[in-house]
Amino acid sequence: MALRAVLFDMDGTLLDTAPDFVAVCQAMRAACDLPPLDEQLIRDVVSGGARAMVSVTFGLEVGAEGFEALRLEFLERYQQHCAVLSRPFDGMPELLEDIERAHLQWGVATNKPVTFAEPIMQQLNLAERSAVLVCPDHVPRSKPAPDMLLLACEQMGIAPGDVLFVGDDARDIEAGRAAGCKTAAVTYGYIHPDDNPRHWGADVVVDHPLELRAVLDRALCSC
Repeated sequence: MALRAVLFDMDGTLLDTAPDFVAVCQAMRAACDLPPLDEQLIRDVVSGGARAMVSVTFGLEVGAEGFEALRLEFLERYQQHCAVLSRPFDGMPELLEDIERAHLQWGVATNKPVTFAEPIMQQLNLAERSAVLVCPDHVPRSKPAPDMLLLACEQMGIAPGDVLFVGDDARDIEAGRAAGCKTAAVTYGYIHPDDNPRHWGADVVVDHPLELRAVLDRALCSC
C-alpha cells in the first residue's frame, strides 16, 4: 500500500493518558471520604469518556441523581490535571522519529475535546511536530463517523487511501474504514476486558508501538 501519513488516536494509542484520569478519579473519591479504587477498573473504561469513568468511580448509573454534578466536577478537575502524568507509550517516541525520518507526516484525530488535547500535545512537545490535531470541536460528528479523518487528510493534502489510522477502539477502526484509510488496531491501549481488537476488521493488529515499524517498512517498500 502507498503510505504518506500516519494518524493516531490519542488516548490509549499515542499516549498513556490514564494516569491523569486515575488521579482525578481517586482525588474525587478522597474528597468524598471514599477509599481508593482499583486503578485497573478506571483504565478499563477510559475509552468510554467522562461518563464511564464517573460511573465506575462512584458506582452510579448515568443519569442518576447527582451524576451530572460529578461529571462536571470531573471535567473541571481534569482540565487542571490533564497534562501532568500523561506520557507517550513505550516505543512511541522511537516510532515517531522513524516516521519523521521517512519524511511521512503524522497527526492526531481524537474524540478528546481540544481544550484538553492541545495542552497535552504542548506539554509533551508534540504540538509542533504533529501535522494536524483534529478534535470533536472541529467536525460535525465524532468517531466512529469518518469526519475527523477526512478533515485531517484534507488539512495534510493527502488522499485518505495514503493514510494509516491507528487506534485502540472499534470506533477508530470503523471511522478509518469509512474514511477510506488503512487501519491498524493496537492491543496495548484501553481495551475493555470483554472486547477484542482482532474482531474489529482492521488491516493489521499490533501489540506494541514498535511493531508498527514493520508495517511502515512494508508500506514504504511497496510504494
